[in-house]
Amino acid sequence: MAIIPIKNAEQIEGIRKASQLAAEVLDYVAPFVKPGISTGELDKLCHEFIVEHNAIPAPLNYCPPGYTPYPNATCISLNDVVCHGIPNFNKLLKKGDAINIDITVIKDGYYGDTSRMYFAGEPSIMAKRLAKITYECMWLGIMEVKPGAHLGDIGQVIQDYAENSGYSVVREFCGHGVGLEFHEEPQVLHYGRRGTLAELKPGMIFTIEPMINAGGKSIRAMPDGWTIRTKDRSLSAQWEHTILVTDTGYEVLTVSPNMPPPPNFAKQK
Repeated sequence: MAIIPIKNAEQIEGIRKASQLAAEVLDYVAPFVKPGISTGELDKLCHEFIVEHNAIPAPLNYCPPGYTPYPNATCISLNDVVCHGIPNFNKLLKKGDAINIDITVIKDGYYGDTSRMYFAGEPSIMAKRLAKITYECMWLGIMEVKPGAHLGDIGQVIQDYAENSGYSVVREFCGHGVGLEFHEEPQVLHYGRRGTLAELKPGMIFTIEPMINAGGKSIRAMPDGWTIRTKDRSLSAQWEHTILVTDTGYEVLTVSPNMPPPPNFAKQK
């Protein structure tokens, strides 16, 4: 079994600062998300904000084995794009578009990773409900995090809630360890069975980022080598937080002044 890094206090503080900056980028860009702006312009705004705060956009030129270098500072995924949508100055937002903006920054050598859903103008009832259920899926997963729990606990609660709501969970992409590198162990599946996979221990840091489809779970890769769409062209939604396992439970690291509040059920915990 792969070794999951346990972060020390100094590393946790560095990752916390990077995570907060990543969330602040999402606060900053929110007012610009409206019909008529291009995804390329949104990417440019995020890129400039990151650099002005003495940080680096981690996706820019990121190149895992078998891929071409990623060309932008952010991933911006519209409607039926599941993830890794490439920003483009020719792609203008239309009224009702559902948009995921995914930010990862490197600040003083540490990584923070988060994403949110936005709407250009008034969304459809379907898009609004999918985004809401996906957000609740993420938070149900977060609430499972504590020492002694298992990664499978996170996966099962997300899968059950999504499928009971009439949706499906993307299998090919998952959450991941983060902090000292962009992608570390463990892989955090958004489906599974309780009591399975690695046991959680204080000092682990990873993302929970469910990708939930309104239709089937199957996906297709686009010729650009990055963009992933739903196979049936149904809507997809995603939210993402970076989470620290603490001695008593969890801490959400990707926090900012204007972040969406947790669902009511999470506040009651």
